[in-house]
Amino acid sequence: MLLTKPHPSSLAAPSPSAALPKPGPTANRVATPLPSYSSRRRGSLRVSAASVAAAQPTPASPAAAALSRVDVLSEALPFIQRFKGKTVVVKYGGAAMKSPELQASVIRDLVLLSCVGLRPVLVHGGGPEINSWLARVGVEPQFRNGLRVTDAVTMEVVEMVLVGKVNKQLVSLISLAGATAVGLCGKDARLLTARPSRDAASLGFVGEVTRVDPSVLHPIIASGHMPVIATVAADEAGQAYNINADTAAGEIAAAISAEKLLLLTDVSGILADRDDPGSLVREVDAAGVRRMIAEGKVGGGMIPKVECCVRAIAQGVRTASIIDGRVPHSLLLEILTDEGTGTMITG
Repeated sequence: MLLTKPHPSSLAAPSPSAALPKPGPTANRVATPLPSYSSRRRGSLRVSAASVAAAQPTPASPAAAALSRVDVLSEALPFIQRFKGKTVVVKYGGAAMKSPELQASVIRDLVLLSCVGLRPVLVHGGGPEINSWLARVGVEPQFRNGLRVTDAVTMEVVEMVLVGKVNKQLVSLISLAGATAVGLCGKDARLLTARPSRDAASLGFVGEVTRVDPSVLHPIIASGHMPVIATVAADEAGQAYNINADTAAGEIAAAISAEKLLLLTDVSGILADRDDPGSLVREVDAAGVRRMIAEGKVGGGMIPKVECCVRAIAQGVRTASIIDGRVPHSLLLEILTDEGTGTMITG
């Protein structure tokens, strides 16, 4: 079964003082039965949206506001218990990197997840920052099928920006938020080995992942640190390649047997109707995704995202979610509530 839900922007945004976000009411959700799609969402774990809504604080009552925060934490307990000790891989990029407010929200959410026992691994792109630096050297960014065309000059800028600037900035922000992080790129300890993509003639130094060696990640994760990975890798001869961050995140998630893969994007998720923002697919299985691609319902830059999710699930990742990074606290909504906030793909 394919389930649709309203765009997450219709959810009430949590106040900055709230410990965890509260999903909006479910009254407007529409369930459209289609036999070819899965109907599961969260198994037996349920959070009552009504009870969360009932716990909304009364502005005139500080005690009610405090009680609301405690109620939300209590509601999140089953999800914290489920994911405690589990590794989740988060791909971070897009608009959520451009807004300082959204960036701070994502970092705080990652640190919160770490504090309650999850083991986050952050894989990041840096598209907006790369475009800014390309403009400084007079290079016009180009994309084909959602992938950046990467000539020699662009590759040099990509590596400089992703590895030398964005990666270390994220490590610093995580440290400031109260956790510890270790910055890496695909070249470090041969974490990722690349080869030219099949479309190298038109894409340039865009690579595909041929091998993942996660041995460098295991002691970092076991020590309670958060790996922060820039998606630049090299081939056997040492040539650098720009790896699509979604693809890299999926391959890393599979290699470390992650419980969940989450892709933060600039879209709400997979739409049943690409022209209708309100037709967000709540959950779909891998076979259903393939049918949607064949039917043309999934196209453009969404194709590499859903393909990496399907590949990760085929290699043992339990679920993969495509969520809107523009929605404040979308990570917490997806992991710690029953309603979620994007599209969850299952096996």
